[in-house]
Formats: sequence, C-alpha cells, structure tokens
Amino acid sequence: RKRVPEGPWSASAMNAENFEASERLVNAAYVRQGAEGRRAHELRLRTLLEQGKCPEEGWEESTVELFLHELAVMDSNNFLGNCGVGEREGRVASGLVARRHYRLIHGIGRSGDISAVQPKAAGSSLLNRLTNSIVLDIIRLAGVRTASSCFVVPMATGMSLTLCFLTLRHQRPKAKYILWPRIDQKSCFKSMITAGFEPVVIENVLEGDELRTDLEAVEAKIQDLGADNILCVHSTTSCFSPRVPDRLEELAEICTKHDIPHIVNNAYGVQSSKCMHLIQQGARRGRIDAFVQSLDKNFMVPVGGAIIAGFSDAFIQEISKMYPGRASASPSLDVLITLLSLGTKGYQQLLKERKEMFSYLSSELKKLAEAYGERLLATPHNPISLAMSLKKLDEQSGTAVTQLGSMLFTRQVSGARVVPLGSLQTVSGYAFKGFMSHTNSYHCAYLNAASAIGMSKQDVDVFLKRLDRCLKTLAKGKNHDKDTPMVNEEEIVSEMEKCNTNAAEGIAKS
Repeated sequence: RKRVPEGPWSASAMNAENFEASERLVNAAYVRQGAEGRRAHELRLRTLLEQGKCPEEGWEESTVELFLHELAVMDSNNFLGNCGVGEREGRVASGLVARRHYRLIHGIGRSGDISAVQPKAAGSSLLNRLTNSIVLDIIRLAGVRTASSCFVVPMATGMSLTLCFLTLRHQRPKAKYILWPRIDQKSCFKSMITAGFEPVVIENVLEGDELRTDLEAVEAKIQDLGADNILCVHSTTSCFSPRVPDRLEELAEICTKHDIPHIVNNAYGVQSSKCMHLIQQGARRGRIDAFVQSLDKNFMVPVGGAIIAGFSDAFIQEISKMYPGRASASPSLDVLITLLSLGTKGYQQLLKERKEMFSYLSSELKKLAEAYGERLLATPHNPISLAMSLKKLDEQSGTAVTQLGSMLFTRQVSGARVVPLGSLQTVSGYAFKGFMSHTNSYHCAYLNAASAIGMSKQDVDVFLKRLDRCLKTLAKGKNHDKDTPMVNEEEIVSEMEKCNTNAAEGIAKS
C-alpha cells in the first residue's frame, strides 16, 4: 500500500497513519484522493512557512481557516487535557468570542517585548512572526524596497508614533522639541504631546495652490534650538489637499547633516506608489529612522492597528521592546487573513484600481466644479486627496460652506470634508488659526474628497450626484434645514441601480 507523505503539521494534522486507518472504513482510492486534496492545502502552508512572503495568488477561505485552526491547536489553551493554574491561561467565557478569534487567545509578545515568542503559545507566536514577515514583503512590493524590518502593533497611527518618540528619548535624553511641518490632523499632533515633547510647528509655504514644506524654516529652527535639543523631525506623506506630502528627500538630508532622527507619518501612504517612493528616496539620500502606517486605511481591516517599519533592524526591535506588556493579536490576525486571501496579485490590483479611481474622480470633480463657477485646486503632488474650491459659495453666504458639509452628511456622504475660512481651534493647549486648512490663512474655502483603496466607480458617481444636488439647492438660496435629505431607502437603491446601469453601458460601449 502506497504511503501518503506527511504534511508540515504531522503532529496535529491528519497524518499518513490516520489516512491508512481511514481506508478500513472508506474505499482506499477515495481516501487517497482526499489525502491529495488535503496535501494541496498543506503545500501552500509549507511554502508560506519556508518563504515567509505573501503568496502571489490569494488563498481560498478553506485554506486560510485550516491554517488558523492548525495554529490554534499549538497554543496551550487548546491542548487536550491542559491544566492551567496561572492568572492568564487563555480562558474565555463566551464560545462566540473564542470563535471570533479562532481560539487564538494568548495574544502576541511577552511582558518585555511585543515581538517575543510565548512558550505556551507557539501558534500565536508563529502567527505574529509570519504576519510581520508578510507585511514587510508587501511594504517592499509597494515601493520601499530597502525596508529591513517592521512589526504590527495593536494601536492606531497616533499612539504608534508616540511609541517611536518614547524610544528616541533614550537615545537623546536632552532633547525636548520635535520639529513638525504643520498638518491639521489632531492625532499626529497629540502623539508628540502624549510622549512628553514640545511640538515646534513649522508653517507651510504656499506654492500655487499647494502647501509645501518650508525647508528654510526647518534649518532656521535647528540653528535656533540646537540639534541636541531636538528629538526628531516628524514629517508627513499622506494628507488632505491642498497640503501635499512633505519634501521627504530634502528633510532626510537635513536630518543626516545635523544628526537628527526622522520619523515619518505615512498613515495611508502604503496605497500610494508616490508616497512610498518618497520614503525610499529619503532613506537613500538621507535619514529616515522609522515610518508608521495605518492597517485599516491601507489594508481594509477594522480600526486598531498600525505598522512600524524602518531601515535598521536594531532600532525597530528597540521600538518593539518599548511596548509594555503583551498585546492583542486581533490586528495581526485581521491583516494576515486579508493578505493571504488577496495575495500579492489581489493587493496590486487594488492599488491599480485606486489610481484609476483617482484619475476618474479628479476629472469628474473638475467638471462639476466648473459647472458652478468653482475650480479643482491644482495639487499635483498629492496622489490621494483632491480639493474643490468653494469661493463663490462662501461669497454667497457666510454659512453656506458649513451647510454644504451638513447636507452631504445627511445624504449619507461620508469622508468628504468642507473647510471654511478662519476656523480657530485649540489642540492640547496650542491654538491653530485656519484649522483644517494646514495654514493660518488659505485663499479660499474648499471641499476635500479622497480616492482611497477600495473606492469604486459607483462611490464616485453617487458622491458627485449628491454633491451636485446639494450645490444646486444652495445656489437657489434654499435653507438646507427645510430641504429633505435623501435618506429614503428606495431612493438610495434606485440611485445605486442607475449608477450601475450607466457603468454597465459604459463598459459595453468600450
């Protein structure tokens, strides 16, 4: 009788002896066929373990679930006959909660290092290591080819930046300032405050419609404060127009020149080849110590995780050791499932579609803007976000701009931002004039829309249709409070169907 080769999980999987025993109950030919079917799954698992890279072709859910179940039975809380007498033994009161986490209950890391292996949770530890390896593969594939190390942390971007700043404190104990080219987003600003440092706001310079990094001001502040007193430069890639990504290459050169660390907020930049290219070039020409990106914004998983990556294994490991205690495995599990399901081909297709939607959104929003005497602001250095002027609308009424934002929200348009002139807001004790516009005084009010990963043509068409309706209503001078928002389910379904029909007709014509 031909012996069926064992898979890589021979300690827990249905091995050759079990298959032989099965032949006493079911026809041997059928069992061998079943064994070969299982072996196809196991070969994928073995390739993943040997290479530690994202598979080119996405896996079926059955393979992903088999893999996760095999990992789970390697954790002590799932051992048959296990007797736990400690305070943290992977006990879960609800079966629903256990199933939600695939019974991977122990989390990741140990009390001294989020990347450390847990002796009683080999499966969860393997999940952690594999996820970090696969994510690094994707970061390199997306454009930062010389990135040497990364890890997934169960915190959103802001707290992950804080972790980086706290790690740098040990290297630069005298430092108290962080140089920060202004971007009006609260979490990245508060990340510096939370770490105990004083942000030094570098105002942007206006070039055409774009707000760009003031390199001369950065140099002047270094001379004024002294390089030893500066913890780091905290720069940004992905951002809302008319702000554009910082001049990363030049900032990286300045950091090398003055021996100052450089942390990059790359929140939703993995999806943009331009943002990733800036990081790669910055590291090539100068200094970038770490760059931080959101999991949900780049990989379409639930909120709550980030990736901290860099070009020095030692420094990234130092950051991981700064994390106090064990951590939730949920973000790692979510992104692992997602990337195994997509494969590199699937993820690259999403990136390609995002670029196409950016071009489509840009051209259609430009047409709509011109129809109402407005214009699409010229921000060629921003690869994700667009801005449409609301100058005429603002001149029409002092409240029309904020009314537009309210009208879009009640019509179930999420993500669009309207930015009025002259907003004043205090964040952690710091007053910002013109808040949300990234500068004290921009030349017009505007509306933001972004083409992010996962956006569809239908999203763009429905957004433009609803924006058109709102602008038409405001142009007639109607009070939006009396205007009935389109929240009726039948109207929404009808509108979606029309967009689908138009899209199908366009495909048929092409």
